[in-house]
Amino acid sequence: MPRLKSAIKRARVNKRYRAYNLSYKTAIKTIMKKIAECVAKNDYDEASKVKNQAFSLIDKAKCKGIIHLNFAAKKKSTIAKWLKKIEPSTKQSSKSEAKS
Repeated sequence: MPRLKSAIKRARVNKRYRAYNLSYKTAIKTIMKKIAECVAKNDYDEASKVKNQAFSLIDKAKCKGIIHLNFAAKKKSTIAKWLKKIEPSTKQSSKSEAKS
């Protein structure tokens, strides 16, 4: 246990920051699970909506220093990879259009 008055105060402040940071981290985990569920259901529209929320939440946590920037990049990359799997394939032949 801290004995100095300043150390006692730092312990209180750190406890408060820890709770604040933990709320961001759990929110990121929850939204990742939500995206994973959408991917499992092949629901691209819902997953893309949730993706925007996830990217925003991850970027906010990164800017506040709650998560490391490489961790944020890894999470965003994972989301993009999941969405790429279930993206509806609407490949139009652009070469045939260019020839016309």
